[in-house]
Amino acid sequence: MTASGAGGMGVVGMLVVLAVGYFLGIDISPLVSAIDDAPPGESRELTAEEQQIGQFVSVVLADTEEVWAEVLPAQAGIAYRDPVLVLFSGVVQSACGSASSAMGPFYCPGDHRLYLDTDFFRVMRDRMGAGGDFAYAYVIAHEVGHHVQNLTGTLGQVNRARARASERDANRISVLTELQADCYAGIWARQASEQFGTIDEGDIREAITAAGAVGDDVLAQSAGRVPVPDSFTHGSASDRQEWFMRGFDSGQMAACDTFSRRGG
Repeated sequence: MTASGAGGMGVVGMLVVLAVGYFLGIDISPLVSAIDDAPPGESRELTAEEQQIGQFVSVVLADTEEVWAEVLPAQAGIAYRDPVLVLFSGVVQSACGSASSAMGPFYCPGDHRLYLDTDFFRVMRDRMGAGGDFAYAYVIAHEVGHHVQNLTGTLGQVNRARARASERDANRISVLTELQADCYAGIWARQASEQFGTIDEGDIREAITAAGAVGDDVLAQSAGRVPVPDSFTHGSASDRQEWFMRGFDSGQMAACDTFSRRGG
């Protein structure tokens, strides 16, 4: 497997399909019809569409790096380390284990990498009703938010707390973690708007729509299930939208303390 750089991002140039495993991401399995049928270990070249996706995400990732390289030291006193974004097809192996496209995008703190299935944007557009460049940028910014949590030590604390908690409490901790990542995505959107001047109200609406589309209640309803709040692991649509906007309106990491400010 070879890797190439684009806009400061390590993009996997060959897509390797590995054994299907499990990793906690956004469960979009009801919306994904099938996983790549290529045998384990088989590689193929990126398609033209996938190369375009790679170029797009490289630009977004470079923007997040520029923003957080200023925000994290200024607001948390921590130096920012750039993550690596890996594009994959079907299933992928990470330091956190194997994951399939049905788990959606995810961040692995063990290798400081963001994993994004090349088909996910199409799923967002065609099956979630959340298309548009800024909707896709929100997804990347959310995963970068998890990277920020890793750098601040939040993810380590979360993992230790979840290991001691009941299933219900572990789910609640997971929700608070995800909502904070949404809030951090909002901070990026605000800073990008101020620094680059390329974001307008339509872009924010796209991000809000995307945040709602990946709410646990919306995904459950799309799968024909009754939403059960105690089973949520990422947050309801309204909560995800609210915390994204908290980050956007404030531009401050202190406003993203979901663990102590839940519900108000």
